[in-house]
Amino acid sequence: MELAYYSDYAVRLVNTEEPVRSKDSLTSVEAVRELFGEASQMARRVTDSDVTRFRAVRARLRAVFTAADEGDHTHAVDLLNSLLLEFPVSPQISGHDYLDEEGRPRWHMHLADHPSNATAGYAAIAAMGLAFHLTEFGADRLGLCQAAPCRNAYLDTSTNRSRRYCSDRCATRANVAAYRARKRLEAERADLTGLTAETSQPSTTPIDR
Repeated sequence: MELAYYSDYAVRLVNTEEPVRSKDSLTSVEAVRELFGEASQMARRVTDSDVTRFRAVRARLRAVFTAADEGDHTHAVDLLNSLLLEFPVSPQISGHDYLDEEGRPRWHMHLADHPSNATAGYAAIAAMGLAFHLTEFGADRLGLCQAAPCRNAYLDTSTNRSRRYCSDRCATRANVAAYRARKRLEAERADLTGLTAETSQPSTTPIDR
């Protein structure tokens, strides 16, 4: 498994909550297990206590994205470093998933998932994946969706660092909203121009003598 893959763990966890809409899908053991995926052994170790612990880790990961989105990259790195210290990883070389043309393993780095509990395992993977993404591409590649009220987290992988939305749906919604706002402004300006033109015309009312 490629280390870059793990950065998505952080995004998936952060986006289980929509603070502006007061929505939270992380409310059960089943919801936590879905974050891991069916193939993960750690998912089977999830207990009721992990729901609360996952929410605490989620808040800390969102703080990383928020700091990066606001341009405070040093603070984002400090927050992420605190997670890395608290939830260390166990890197291992693995070749069980991929074989080359001659049937030999294609060796790659893998983060072993055998910590004390499910939250520690997920947090370690998410933090390390995010750290690799940040150091490889830059802290400005961590963002929060600009299509209010969404604010979902995303990882910018565009070639020109231009991503501003978490999905095509939000991008379309934001573009439509901006188009309508421009049209309203144009209409208001046209009305104001017409009103100004009317008031500037000379009066044709006869003058009593």
